[in-house]
Amino acid sequence: MAQLHRELEWSGSRNTLASAVRCVKEERSRTTGSSTSSIRTSTGTDIPLFSTSFVGRSEDLDKIRVLLGDSRLITVAGPGGIGKTRLAAEAAATYRRAFSDGVRFVELASLRSETLLPQTILDALGFDERDAPERSATESLLESIRYKHLLLVLDNCEHLVSACAELISLLLRNTEHVKILATSREVLSIPEEHVLVLDPLSMTDHRDPDRPGPAIELFESRASAALSGFFITDSSRDAARRVCTQLDGMPLAIELACARLTALSVEDLAERLDDRLALLITGNRGGPSRHRSLHATVEWSYDLCTAQEQVLWARLSVFSEGFDLAAAESVCAGGPVDAASILDTITGLIGKSVLQRTTGEGGVRFKMLETIRHFGAGKLSDGEKAELRVAHVRWCAELVRTARRSWTGAEQERVSARLRENRANLRSALQTALSDRNHETLHLASSLVATWFLWSSAFSVREHRMWVTEFLGHDDTADDVVAQLNATLGLLQTMQGERVQAARALAAAARCARELGDDATLAFALQTQGLNTYLGGNFEAGERHLSDALALYERLPGITDLMWTAHIEMGMLCSSRGETERAAENFEFVYAQASATGEKWMLSYAVYGLGLVELVRGRHDGAITHAMNALALNRAFDDTVGATLVTDLFAWAEAAAGSGERAAVLLGAASSMWESFGMQLYGSRHWVERREVYESRARTSLGDEVYMAARRRGSTLSIAELIAYALDEEPDDSPSTSSHPVVGLSPREMDIAQYVAHGLTNREIADRLVLSVRTVEGHVAHMLRKLGVARRSQVAASLAAAT
Repeated sequence: MAQLHRELEWSGSRNTLASAVRCVKEERSRTTGSSTSSIRTSTGTDIPLFSTSFVGRSEDLDKIRVLLGDSRLITVAGPGGIGKTRLAAEAAATYRRAFSDGVRFVELASLRSETLLPQTILDALGFDERDAPERSATESLLESIRYKHLLLVLDNCEHLVSACAELISLLLRNTEHVKILATSREVLSIPEEHVLVLDPLSMTDHRDPDRPGPAIELFESRASAALSGFFITDSSRDAARRVCTQLDGMPLAIELACARLTALSVEDLAERLDDRLALLITGNRGGPSRHRSLHATVEWSYDLCTAQEQVLWARLSVFSEGFDLAAAESVCAGGPVDAASILDTITGLIGKSVLQRTTGEGGVRFKMLETIRHFGAGKLSDGEKAELRVAHVRWCAELVRTARRSWTGAEQERVSARLRENRANLRSALQTALSDRNHETLHLASSLVATWFLWSSAFSVREHRMWVTEFLGHDDTADDVVAQLNATLGLLQTMQGERVQAARALAAAARCARELGDDATLAFALQTQGLNTYLGGNFEAGERHLSDALALYERLPGITDLMWTAHIEMGMLCSSRGETERAAENFEFVYAQASATGEKWMLSYAVYGLGLVELVRGRHDGAITHAMNALALNRAFDDTVGATLVTDLFAWAEAAAGSGERAAVLLGAASSMWESFGMQLYGSRHWVERREVYESRARTSLGDEVYMAARRRGSTLSIAELIAYALDEEPDDSPSTSSHPVVGLSPREMDIAQYVAHGLTNREIADRLVLSVRTVEGHVAHMLRKLGVARRSQVAASLAAAT
C-alpha cells in the first residue's frame, strides 16, 4: 500500500486509498473467474468468497445488521439450498469492521463428532487460544474469547444442534462482547436466540411491482454465468418467471436449472421443467412444496448427468470439505469411471453446478454443497459406502506418508499446506477407523496419527494428543505402532510441560521399541527423554539421552527430520550451559543441511538457535535479526510452538537492546501463545528464570503502568498480527506512522543504511561492524522494508529525502 501511495502520488488519506483498493479487490473477486475463494480478515479466519454476485438478499442482510445491534445470537434458519451460508458469509464480510477482534467463520458441515465441536472452534480462532493442557477444550475456548469483541459465525449446525445449543449458551453466559451468527436447518431453541427464517426469493419487488424480483435477478445472474452474454429479454421474461415459480424461488434450485441453459433456451427449460417436476413430485407429497421442488431439481440434475458423472457424483460424497484432482483419481476411480476420465467428468459436474471449483493453498480444489453431497451419498449402497471409506482412509494415510517422505526437502511447504487443507478429511478418516473396526483402516490410521510432526500442520497440539490417546486405548492397535504412538505422546506432553506423564510414555515407548528391535522409535524416545529431562533441569541426563539418540540416528538412514530436531535440542541445552561454541555447531549443522535441501521448517529452528547463541554472547542486534528471520520462515506453517519460542527470544533480545516497549508487547504475545498449547516455556523453571531477567529490564525501563499496557496489547494479538508487528510490516489499512521512514530505523540499521548508500557490499559491512554476513543480510532486509524500497540503489535517495 505504501508503494501504491507513492506511485499514484496520492494526496488524500491512506485509509481512503486502502478502502478503495479493498472495494475493487472484493468486487473483482465477485465478478471474475469461476472459482470460490476466501478472504482473511486482519484478525480472523477465512470468510468464504464467491465468484458470483450476491443477489436477492439485501433486505435480509439489513435485518442481520439490525439484529446484531440488539442481540448476541442470531440463527439464520431455513431448508437446504435456501442460501443460509451465502448470506452469513456476506454478513461476516460486510460487518466485520464493527468487531474490533474480527470475525471467525467456522464451517461445521464436515464435523461428525460432537466431542470435537469445542476443539474445532478453538482451532479456527487463530489467536491466543489459552489452551492449557489441564483444561478441557471447552474451558480453553471460554478463556480464549472471554474478553473479545468478536463475531463468531457457526455454519451448518443442524446435525449437531443439541451440542451447538449447549455450547453457544455457555459461550454467551461467560462472555460480554461475543456475538454469534449461526446457520441451521433447525433452530437452536435456546432463550438467547433470535431467529431469521429465510424465505424463498420472491418473483416481484414488493417496493416496485414493475421491477423484477430477487428470484428473477438471481436467474439472470446465474444464467449469464453459465452462458456468456445472456440477459432476459421481453420475450423470455415470462418463461424465466415460470421457471422461478416452479422452483419456489429456491436459490440452489435456480442455480442448478440455469446450468441447463448451455443446451436449452429459457422457453425450452420452462417446458421441460414443468414436465419434470410434475413427474418427480408425484408420489413425494411429504414436506413443503419448496422441499419437494428442490429435491426434484437435484434429481433432474442427476438424471441429466452422464452415467460416469452420476457415479462420480456419488463417490465424491466421501470427501469432507473438498478434495483435489489427485484425491478424486485415487479414491474414486474404478468401474465406469477410470482415472484418466475423472478430470473430464469433474469438468462436466462443474458445468452442471454440482461441483464448485475453489482455490486453496495447495492449488485448485473442488467441493460440493452439503445438500448435493448428501444426495450423492444417498445413491450409494451400503457396500459401496464401506469400500469408499476404506479407500478414503488409504488416501489419507498416503497423504501423510508423502508428507513424511518430503518433510526435509523443498516440497515441505507444499505438503504442509495439503495437510492443513485436508484437516477435515483426516478427521473423517480417523473417525472411520475408530468406528468401523476394520483391521486395515485401524492400522493405517494409527500409523498416520503416530507421525510426530502433525501438530505443526494438520492438527493443534491438543487435538493431535487426543487422537494419539484414542488409538493407544484401542485394543487392536499393533505393538510396533503402540511404541511410535507412545513416543509421539511423550513429545506432545513434553511440549505441554507435563514432565511426569511424558517420562512414563517415553519409558513405555523405549521398552517396547527395544523388545521389537525398532531402533528408529528407540532413538526418537531417547531423544525426547533427553529434551524432557533437560527442560526439567537435569542437564547431564538430558545430554546423555540426546547423545545416545544422535549415535543411533548416525546408523539409521532416512530419519533426517528427527536427527535435525535432536541437534536443535542439543544446541538449546548447550546454550543453557553457556557453551556457545558447541551450541552454534549444532545449530549450524542443521542450518547448512536444511538450506541445502530447500527445507524451511527446521531451518526456522536453526535460525532461532543461532539467535539464541547471539543473545547469550551479548550480541543483541544479531539475536533480533535471527529472530525476525526465524519468524518469517515459520509463518508458512501452523506451528504455534515454534512461533512462540521465537517470539520469546525476540522479546528477550529487544529488552537487552533497550527497546522496552517492543519487548513488553512481544512478551505479552509469547506468554499468551504458550498458554495456547501448554505451560509457559515448556514448564521449564530455568527457562522461566531466564525470561524473568529480560522481563525485569523491560519493566524497569518503562515503569509498571506502561509496561503492563504494552504487555496487554501483545496478549491480544493473533499470530498473524504478531508476526506483522515483529517484522514491522505495516497493515494495508493503517496510516503511516511517519512521513520520514528513516525515523523508524534503529541505530544499527542507520549505520548499515549509510554503508549501503556508499556502495559497500554485505561482506564489507560485516567486516567493518564485526558481524556475520548473515546478520548483515538480515539487517539490510529489515532496513529496506522500513525505507519502503526494493533495491539497495534506492537507499541513498531515501536517506537524502528524509533529512
